[in-house]
Amino acid sequence: MIRVSNLSHAIQGAPILQDISIELPQGAMTALIGPNGAGKSTLLRLIGRLEPLQTGSITLDGEEIRRIPTEALARRMAVLGQQTAVASRLRLRELVAFGRWPHHRGRPRAEDGRIVEAALVDFALTGLSGRFLDEVSGGQAQRAYLAMTVAQETEWLLLDEPLNNLDMAHARGLMARLGTLVREAGKSVITVIHEINYAAAWADHVVAMKEGRIVAQGSPGEVLTEDVLSMLYDTPVAVSSHQGRPLILHHV
Repeated sequence: MIRVSNLSHAIQGAPILQDISIELPQGAMTALIGPNGAGKSTLLRLIGRLEPLQTGSITLDGEEIRRIPTEALARRMAVLGQQTAVASRLRLRELVAFGRWPHHRGRPRAEDGRIVEAALVDFALTGLSGRFLDEVSGGQAQRAYLAMTVAQETEWLLLDEPLNNLDMAHARGLMARLGTLVREAGKSVITVIHEINYAAAWADHVVAMKEGRIVAQGSPGEVLTEDVLSMLYDTPVAVSSHQGRPLILHHV
């Protein structure tokens, strides 16, 4: 379990997160939702130790994240942010192989190669694996970054808007893949999602944020209600149901 306690964060004096205290369950998919500027990405980056902690604490299975050695943390937690600064003259296979670095430290084994090949297959990248990043579409590159993250084979995956640039089929396929990792492999996923219906269909736990605060958390049925969503996004939102899960009608 990841526990965030009394966390606040500011950038150049402007408050971004205010007194955040939440528990993120292990072996589940948690969706962070909320309007732009709610602080979702900042919270994810702080949990992933991509930003220094200012106030409060974050623990992983009772251990302060800031005290876990970097190499050990990289074998337990994989983080994919929105911004990816990688040389464009890198082939997709090489990018995906970076996910194995925390395990082999520059001395790849046959097992590492097998995991990379499996990730390429899972994300339909085998035929593109020899291409450079600047030779593929934004959606194809996004799938390569996701394959790299999954190939890291960590207990926790932290994903910031992983559906960016993905078409309908690949977005649905990714959510199904994450669902399989959670339900069959026991992985734990925390993901920032803007398309609420993906959270409704696949998440086990939903955290709703607005103006740097937690305004609701719980199961999709508890959080994704007309009252909560209309307040969260400052617009009327209708909610129906499909196969026992909320169906959000925000487009009409």
